Amino acid sequence: MPEEQAQTIIPGKPKPVRCLITGVTGMVGSHLVDFLLENTAWEIYGFLRWNEDLSNVEHLLPRINAKDRVHLLYGDLNDFASVQNALRRARPDYVFHLAAQSYPKTSFDAPLETLQTNILGTAHVLEGIRHSGLCPIVHVCASSEVFGRVSKEELPIHEEVGFHPASPYAISKVGTDLLGRFYGEAYGLCVMTTRMFTHTGPRRGDVFAESTFAKQIAMIEAGLIPPLLKVGNLDSMRTWSDVRDAVRAYYMLVTQNPEPGAYYNIGGSYSCTVREMLDYLLSLSTRDDIEVRVEKERLRPIDADLQVPDTRKFREHTGWKPEIPFEKTMGDLLAYWRERVAKSQEFLVR
Repeated sequence: MPEEQAQTIIPGKPKPVRCLITGVTGMVGSHLVDFLLENTAWEIYGFLRWNEDLSNVEHLLPRINAKDRVHLLYGDLNDFASVQNALRRARPDYVFHLAAQSYPKTSFDAPLETLQTNILGTAHVLEGIRHSGLCPIVHVCASSEVFGRVSKEELPIHEEVGFHPASPYAISKVGTDLLGRFYGEAYGLCVMTTRMFTHTGPRRGDVFAESTFAKQIAMIEAGLIPPLLKVGNLDSMRTWSDVRDAVRAYYMLVTQNPEPGAYYNIGGSYSCTVREMLDYLLSLSTRDDIEVRVEKERLRPIDADLQVPDTRKFREHTGWKPEIPFEKTMGDLLAYWRERVAKSQEFLVR
């Protein structure tokens, strides 16, 4: 019997709820798995590439594909056949499409790969669903970067503010955003699109500002690098939220009166500049001699420097609100990197 038909259905027993998460090994995907394991009885299928770094899900490895609730499906968003195969095997009731080339600065160096992965990859997921015979509730993750450069008069940014993308990544997420809405409106798929503003916490990739700052602080404290912290643009204004609040929002999005074609801004309630965020991280350090230096190669050619959301639409629809304060988010991020650096030192001395 094919694997996708192997599950025994017991008469009178409810069919288990199944979800598919693309980008399962990312910061958000891995935290979403944690949330679903703790708060639901869902069967969880994670879609990833064969050569993916598994460090964000290493705590789950004993549970994966071992007659437990977490299963990995290998493929690539750019390979439509593998996307179709993942849908056949998962038969999801819910799809969280999180996978993307997600670093804006990298997109300037690899714009074609970014556009292909984020736009065509999203089209592959939605086309696969359209032709699958399945009727899942779908979350398409766009980005607040679609708004790009906005004027102060447009703050806070509501859903109808015009798009002015400031990077190839942001352009690709405009495509992602429009595809999600199109498939909801044109084909009747239950697709909802989110523009999540800055969200961070443990497992954040070190290509993002707050995470590379925390990593450098941890390495300085461990004596691995000199007390010189390299930065890019510190003047951008950001509204910060915790990744654990973000995944709770995504769960509420798909389970609380989902509306096909709807689109929402989601974000935190605490705003400050990147400089102020860095100052807070430095205040948590055991070192008081860290010098900060701006490096040209860390600056983007164009920056989305005012990212402050109006999230009333989503809050009113779901009742969601952020619960984890900025200080805990940053403290947990620094603790995460201190642990990672300590583990790397242990490995080196073995």
